[in-house]
Amino acid sequence: MELLYGSIRDYAWGSRSALAELQGRPAPTDGPEAELWLGAHPGGPAMVDRDGERVSLTDLLVAEPDHWLGEEVVGRFGTRLPFLLKVLAADAPLSLQAHPDAEQARAGYAAEQADVGQADAGWADGVAGRARGPRNYVDPYHKPELLVALTPFDALCGFRDPRVSATALAGFGVPELSPVVAALRAGPAGLREAVRLLLTWPDADRAGLVEAVRTADAAGPDAELARDLATRYPADPGVLVALLLHHVRLTPGEAIWMPAGNLHAYLSGAGVEIMAASDNVLRGGLTPKHVDVDELLRVLRFEVLDDPVLVARPVTPGVVCWPVPVDDFALHRVTVDAAGPEVRLPLPGPRVVFCHHGKVGVDDGVGAVMLGPGQAAVGTAAGAALVLSGTGTAFVATCGG
Repeated sequence: MELLYGSIRDYAWGSRSALAELQGRPAPTDGPEAELWLGAHPGGPAMVDRDGERVSLTDLLVAEPDHWLGEEVVGRFGTRLPFLLKVLAADAPLSLQAHPDAEQARAGYAAEQADVGQADAGWADGVAGRARGPRNYVDPYHKPELLVALTPFDALCGFRDPRVSATALAGFGVPELSPVVAALRAGPAGLREAVRLLLTWPDADRAGLVEAVRTADAAGPDAELARDLATRYPADPGVLVALLLHHVRLTPGEAIWMPAGNLHAYLSGAGVEIMAASDNVLRGGLTPKHVDVDELLRVLRFEVLDDPVLVARPVTPGVVCWPVPVDDFALHRVTVDAAGPEVRLPLPGPRVVFCHHGKVGVDDGVGAVMLGPGQAAVGTAAGAALVLSGTGTAFVATCGG
C-alpha cells in the first residue's frame, strides 16, 4: 500500500467546511469543496509519490495495467480502474439525474461518436431535427452508484407510490397541475406521463407554476421541500418532479443504491460514494445544465421503489458491506480497535482505502501505511490480503466479484 492523494472538485454545491475539517485543514475554505476523488478518473486522477514527485494514478495504470489491475480485472474491464471512490460533501442540492445501463451507454456513445465523426468532439449537426448541443454519452460505460452516509444525509431516490405523490401535488391547490395529478392517480402506469408533462411544461409558464407552488397554503414535508427547491430554482419544473421521489433522510452508516434508470438527487450532507467510473449523466431538473427530456424518458425506469435505504450487512467482526448487483465495485467498512485483533480482508486488488476517523494501519504484504482522518492509500493487484489495525474506521473499495 502507498499513500494516495485525492483530487478535490470545487462544484458550487459543495461545502466550505466538511472536507477541510475531515482532513484537518483550516475551515471555512475560500471556495466550495464538493468531492474528494480517490481513483484514476481522467477528469481528476488521484496522485501517488514517485521519486520525490507526485504522479497520476491514471498514468501508472496505463504504463503497468497488469501490475496495478491484475489480469482478471484487465480481462473484464480493460486497462482502466472500473470504479471511482469519492467523499462527497453537499451544502446545496445536486441536479435530478439518472444514468444509463451498460447496453444503453454503449449504444448511446456509439451513436454520438458516429454523429460527431471523431472521438473527442462535441455534439454536431448530424441527427435530423436535433440542434447542436452538449452530449449525453461521453463514454461507453454505465454508472451505478452507492452512497453511504457519514453524517445525516438528505436525498431524493427513486419513485414513490404515485398516488402519494398525487395527493401531495393536489394539496398545493394549483389548478394547472390537474393533468399531472390525474396521471399520478392512475398509479405506476401514469408515472411516465406525469414526468413528461412536467418536464415539457411550456417555458413561458414555468416560473408562474413554480411560484404558485412556492406560495401555496400547504404544509408538511413535501411543501417544505417544494418551497426550498422553488426558492433555489424559481423556473424549473424539476421542483415538481422532485416531489414524485422518495425523500430519504439517512443516518450515518445507512446507504442508498442508485442503479441504472433510477432518478435521484442529493440534497445535503456528507457521504462516501462509490460508482462505476463513468461520466454519463442524464439530468432531469434542478440545474441550469442541459436536460434532454426525450433521452431521459427513454432511460428512466418508471417503477415504484419500495424502500431505497440499504442497511449495512455484517461480514466478520468489525467489517460490514452493502452488497449491490454489479461487479464494477464493492465497498466495505472496517472498524478496528487497538484492544482487539487486527482485521484481515482477503479482497482482491486493486484496493483503495479511505480513513474516516482515527488512525488505521493498512498492510497488503507489499507496503504498509498509517492513515489519519481524510487520508487514503492504494494497493496493486500484486498485494496479499489486507491487514488493518489501529483504532478507527476505514472504507475499502475494490472491484466486485
